[in-house]
Amino acid sequence: MRQLDTITQKFKSDTAVTRELTVKGKKYGLVIFPDLSDTATIRAIVVALEAQSEPAPLDKVKTEVLFECESEKSNNIDDCINGLLSGDVLLAAEDEEGYLIVNARSYSTRGIVEPPTETVMRGPREGFIEDLKTNLSLLERRLKTPDLAIEKMQIGRRTDTAVAVCYLASVASPKVVKKIKERLKKIDIDGIVDSHYLVPYLEEKPLSMFAQVGVCEKPDVLSAKLLEGRVGIFVDGSPIALTLPFILEEDFQSAEDYYLRPSCASLLRLLRYLGLILAVLLPALYVALQNFHYKLIPVRFMITLMSAIKGLPMSPLSETFFVLLLFEIIREASVRMPRAVGMAMSIVGALVLGETAVKAGIISSPAVMVTALSSIALFTVPNQIQTMSILRLVYTVIAGLTGLFGLTLAVLFTLHYICAMNAYNAPYLAPFSPLISSDFKDSIDRAPFPEMENRPESIPNINSRRQAK
Repeated sequence: MRQLDTITQKFKSDTAVTRELTVKGKKYGLVIFPDLSDTATIRAIVVALEAQSEPAPLDKVKTEVLFECESEKSNNIDDCINGLLSGDVLLAAEDEEGYLIVNARSYSTRGIVEPPTETVMRGPREGFIEDLKTNLSLLERRLKTPDLAIEKMQIGRRTDTAVAVCYLASVASPKVVKKIKERLKKIDIDGIVDSHYLVPYLEEKPLSMFAQVGVCEKPDVLSAKLLEGRVGIFVDGSPIALTLPFILEEDFQSAEDYYLRPSCASLLRLLRYLGLILAVLLPALYVALQNFHYKLIPVRFMITLMSAIKGLPMSPLSETFFVLLLFEIIREASVRMPRAVGMAMSIVGALVLGETAVKAGIISSPAVMVTALSSIALFTVPNQIQTMSILRLVYTVIAGLTGLFGLTLAVLFTLHYICAMNAYNAPYLAPFSPLISSDFKDSIDRAPFPEMENRPESIPNINSRRQAK
């Protein structure tokens, strides 16, 4: 058939399969991608066509013959090719223009399991997977409201990746939603392989070392963020959902905080704040005190420290920097190694290398202890590991060269920088800067749910009330 030749000529390979059948003297043609389409659905289409009492045009086939299937008639060749590459079946009829695009998609996907980066002791265990339809169904099952808006678009000249923008129409700020959609529509790139490909296009400062787009892998977390006025973005083929606007405080919050008693959740959040401060500043303080401010060190500790560093060939700065670099290499290697040996290598590598280097007189045991404590504390806020690892190295070098004075200036400069950040009308350091007292109910302290009557003022929204009086 002429219509089938028009489609198959567009492909450079023989992956598109064509089939013709005659029903009561009328010819129908099918174009199929066997690797992407469901065999049972294709068989059902053929059976339904052959069961016709009289041959019908495509419009009637859509409404009466294949009424159980999701289908759409189109005269646009590009739309037909995109549907075919997504696993749809193209149905053509003799002496008729256009095609009927019938949904017969079938992909091999992994099961819905708990994501490895957001494990909880209590709460839902479900996590997003690489299938967009499944991810949207997980979200829709939790937000059973007609206010849930899901707008789809295609991005990528060659991949034509499906992207879904999700928000609550009666809660999210229309200005924020409009700005996000405009930025997505302006993206002109060969392909979108993962949701992180979109991040630089959505950030206000793409070159900044601080993340400005939130990520999550759990439907309950995303649902809670949408209820506060944020916008979620799904990308087909990625289990990571993006959320905007994003503020730094979100990384210190865990899904489990809302399933524990408020007092326990508040203590855990406080530990995360203290752990991150300790992780970033401890090596720098250790170097600065040794180089410039040794008089501030208690006498007993100073005696122990002097006996430990006696005869070392390296300065405190070079020693600490070397140990930090060693830990970063071990951490990176353990992540890239197979899971069965990655953990063993990280533990054995750190113990063996650390103990051997101390016994050989290359580094001191206090430097190993300080670096190990800093590295462990870094994992209290997993989403900030990359950024804070860089800050830790920078602060250590500054402290080793200029002491506490330079370290203080570096910290103040960093705070000034992040205080000035404001993306999508959400202050990056809220609710601390600017000070928003009402949002302290869900910051370091997690108040009980009855007390959190309003949505966070830090996140732009058009409906601030979330509880009845």
